[in-house]
Amino acid sequence: MNSGTISIWKMRVPLGAFFTANLISYVGDRLTLLAIPWFVLQTTGSITKTGITAFFTTMPNIVSAFFSGLLIDRLGYKRTSVIGDIASGLSTLLIPLLYYTIGLAFWQLLALAFLGGLLKAPGETARSSLLPDLGKAARMRMERVNAIGDGLIRVSGLLGLPLAALLIVLIGASNLLWLDAASFFISALLIGLAVTHTPPIVHKQEEKGSAGSLLEGLRFVAHNRLLRSIIAAIMITNLLDAALFSVAMPAYAQKVWGSVLPIGLLSGVFGGCAFASTLLFGVFGHRLPRRLTFSLCFVAIGMRFWALGLMLPIPVLVVIYAFNGLVVGPINPIGMTVEQEIVPPKMRARVFGALSAGFMGGIPLGGLVGGYLINWLGLLPALFVMAAAYLLSTGSLLINPAMKEMDHRVEQQDEYVEISDVNIDKGVYANNDAVCDSPR
Repeated sequence: MNSGTISIWKMRVPLGAFFTANLISYVGDRLTLLAIPWFVLQTTGSITKTGITAFFTTMPNIVSAFFSGLLIDRLGYKRTSVIGDIASGLSTLLIPLLYYTIGLAFWQLLALAFLGGLLKAPGETARSSLLPDLGKAARMRMERVNAIGDGLIRVSGLLGLPLAALLIVLIGASNLLWLDAASFFISALLIGLAVTHTPPIVHKQEEKGSAGSLLEGLRFVAHNRLLRSIIAAIMITNLLDAALFSVAMPAYAQKVWGSVLPIGLLSGVFGGCAFASTLLFGVFGHRLPRRLTFSLCFVAIGMRFWALGLMLPIPVLVVIYAFNGLVVGPINPIGMTVEQEIVPPKMRARVFGALSAGFMGGIPLGGLVGGYLINWLGLLPALFVMAAAYLLSTGSLLINPAMKEMDHRVEQQDEYVEISDVNIDKGVYANNDAVCDSPR
């Protein structure tokens, strides 16, 4: 291995540490994602309380994501990420600690779930703001960097949810929270030790006031019709996905399958195929038409709702979930790359915070809507209503003229290249085709 290749790999160490920390944290999140709803359903027997818990878990994410931009600009991306992980780990740790010592009332669980969601969003927004700089330093295409990052999220679904289902059977839902708390602390350690420090963007002498900073991010989103269109679609689909996973799937597993294990099986198949699809997109995805790929893939993943509503046998569901995993892979990398191209670097935290709040806006309502819809209509009719709403929302992307702007690529000023394309000693690029799109 020559000195140029060694130098490139050293440049990619921070990015590798970042991805490792994210994977560990995301696996822990997936454990909690299934453990808490199942814990509430088992201990209370109430679908409504399960939906209420989902609301208190996700609602603070929106508030926190919206205001997190101000905090991140003052502390810097890395410091905010580390502090957010430590704080989230402590709040998660208190749930099993109280449960096994003095007892845990339902209202206390809601309070801790709320606190955990409130503390998690700043760290996640900080990491998403840090990723373009890490990708640039590693000299990689942003489509590829985003594909790897999203692929690791898919791997967390592949590993975390089946593992959660198995561990719920073996050790109980409450014990999974110990693992989740540990994952936050490990993530904080990796980011703290290996990722380059990022200084605060906003200094006291430069501040325009908190309200002005927040409004800058909102104004940017409000004046960009492509971002508005993406937010609207994802807000609705996230609401429906939250209703499906937080309420409908636990109820479906209990009433139809009589076991939580099929959730783990289907989630694992979905996550594995999504990971494979995301990796493939990282290789050749920059050649695909963004708008058409994004929209058609979004429409296709709504098949899950119809399949569950029809009570198809598990082997058929496995095939459908595998197909859905394959088509979901390009969605996040395309969306992330477009956002990174549109948003100026100095506004990342504020705009990304506003975008995150918009994307998550439907999630808290998803748990509540799912719980009450199932109680009102019944499980299967509620699934068909969700399926129709999903189809209408995603189908609108195919006819929305604003989505055409996805294919208007921003000319790249900084070149990202592969190891084989770069000569570090001479400082020149051997392959001009390595130039890719600029980060947001």
